[in-house]
Amino acid sequence: MLWFVGIGVSGFKSIPIEALDVLSKADIVYLEQFTSPIGKSDLRKIKDSTKAEFKEAKRWLVEDGNEILKNAKKKKVALLSYGDPYIATTHIELRTRAIDEKIKTFSIHASSSLTSMIGECGLHFYKVGRIATIMSEMKSLTTPYYVIYKNIIEGNHTILLLEYNQDKDFFLEPNVALHGLLETEKGQMRKVVDLSTFVIVASRIGFRDQAIISGKISSLKKRDFGKPPHTVIIPGRLHFTESDALKILGECIDEPFDNSEKTQKISSQMMKKYVPMIRDALEEVRPRYKDQKEFHIILENAELYIKDAEKFLEEGQDEVAILSIGYADGLIDALRLAKGLDPKM
Repeated sequence: MLWFVGIGVSGFKSIPIEALDVLSKADIVYLEQFTSPIGKSDLRKIKDSTKAEFKEAKRWLVEDGNEILKNAKKKKVALLSYGDPYIATTHIELRTRAIDEKIKTFSIHASSSLTSMIGECGLHFYKVGRIATIMSEMKSLTTPYYVIYKNIIEGNHTILLLEYNQDKDFFLEPNVALHGLLETEKGQMRKVVDLSTFVIVASRIGFRDQAIISGKISSLKKRDFGKPPHTVIIPGRLHFTESDALKILGECIDEPFDNSEKTQKISSQMMKKYVPMIRDALEEVRPRYKDQKEFHIILENAELYIKDAEKFLEEGQDEVAILSIGYADGLIDALRLAKGLDPKM
């Protein structure tokens, strides 16, 4: 038998009563801390609440899963984790393996830091987009950068989890994460993150010393956010009730505002660049066919494709817009080649 037990976000005192009952009956209790650390006092209380064999499980042990599954075939085993057990995909994979091996599984859910954090900040949870993790290695920041980009385009909020290494007791600081995003912007240049971007730093959610601080990156980049763990949230479009809540529920240094106003879709950025360029190319080649009426239909089609591209983009049909401007570009290049002109010029 294998129980997957969430212990909530506030240490030992947030453990569900049902979970305490499981701890009293278990033969082996595994406590994983690779998703988030648990304080020494809470760790001692958890140990004291069970008479079972108690093991602190490293990430590799849970990911490998063989020891846990082997024991669960003959004994009552509980796997404890911070928050809700199924926020971590590792636990879902372990549960499916257990069921496949005919091991009975049970779940005890608890509050998750993700849902708790959004509520504590006063944000609307249905507006949370894809979640990303920021690691200390700079070249890995391209992925979270584009997660932020896509979320902002859709008006959604981005939760950025910061690297935690249990073995090294390492937490990535919010300041370092924000600096990394600013450096990534220099290379990507999509106008996703800059010093004026409004961000929220949520620290130690669920504990008495939790803190929620928000403001522009320029206002936060040198701020000491205290003890970890921390999470960075980059809001998309803020409803006025979210803005009001941010100012009341935490320390709001700057007036909240919409981060999506300055960020354009890649397709819009491309069109802004290519439409004037292709129009100029059309006007350059048009006089060369002034006396060749059989080519006028091609010139007219190129003009129509340009207009269609602008119309499709305005209507939100980005892919069709890019396709149309591509057709116009192809026709104009063909006309250039026919006159011995370099199509790249």
